[in-house]
Amino acid sequence: MAVTGGETNSGNRKINLIMKDTLLDIISAIVENPKAVEIKEEEQEGVTNFAVTVAKEDMGKIIGKNGKVIRAIRTVMKIPAIKANKRIFITLTEIPQE
Repeated sequence: MAVTGGETNSGNRKINLIMKDTLLDIISAIVENPKAVEIKEEEQEGVTNFAVTVAKEDMGKIIGKNGKVIRAIRTVMKIPAIKANKRIFITLTEIPQE
């Protein structure tokens, strides 16, 4: 799919949805509690931020030793973003314990 500067808002939304689904698939495959994974998407000034929330016990699995796992996830997710001429950020939060 060729993406140009004149891309429509619906095309932009479709690309964000594909990236969000891909990110959800990757993270759900890593964690022990995939039902607790939640991804919120926010776009500001042409930058899409995916805020990923996982269970507290899964946070270490997502981060990995020295941040290697989250760094790899971010690298993989940059591929569709670069193809779509977009900038993305992925941030992690954990579900607060009650």
